[in-house]
Amino acid sequence: MFGFSRSNQNRAQFEALLTPWLDPLYASAVRLTRNERNAEDLVQDTVMRAWRFFEKFEKGTNFRAWIFKILTNTFINSYRRNTRERSLQDESERQSVEARFFSAELTEQTQNPEEFLLNRVMSQDVLVAIDTLSIDFRMVVILADLQEFSYKEIAEILDIPVGTVMSRLFRGRKQLQKILLAREGESAETIDLNAFRERKKLA
Repeated sequence: MFGFSRSNQNRAQFEALLTPWLDPLYASAVRLTRNERNAEDLVQDTVMRAWRFFEKFEKGTNFRAWIFKILTNTFINSYRRNTRERSLQDESERQSVEARFFSAELTEQTQNPEEFLLNRVMSQDVLVAIDTLSIDFRMVVILADLQEFSYKEIAEILDIPVGTVMSRLFRGRKQLQKILLAREGESAETIDLNAFRERKKLA
């Protein structure tokens, strides 16, 4: 299925584009599926789909947005209905994908998405709060606040209007504020997701 006849150059190009985004893909998959095993399956399915359609990717355009669109579409189509449901992929194909695109070093780096996110973006409390959001709000918050996509990029990834992105992000952040209020007993004005991100950048 993976087209072994494709040139080594194509495979090398794909791997070079993919490698920097494996950690963010897995971290986002954990937040989407709320389960590490399902997140691994989601990322593997995303990689397989991306490789299958790589010839359709327009070279020089935004690969990051393209691969995240595949991730979110794969999640919506295959995992939203039942995150325990396995994709009907042959196990040997999964192993082939891992062997090609997941080096031992990269696998070690993606074993702890919580540490990856905590070191780069947000506190544990915010991550836990994100997990409680409804899926529509959670996807937008993940893409905006964890992966820092623009409104336009999120609209393209999720195939929704920019106005809908802004509305869902606003409402999702408000829900997060309420959750954090309940846990921390702070005033709404003191809870600022941007402040969480800035503190992590300075840490």
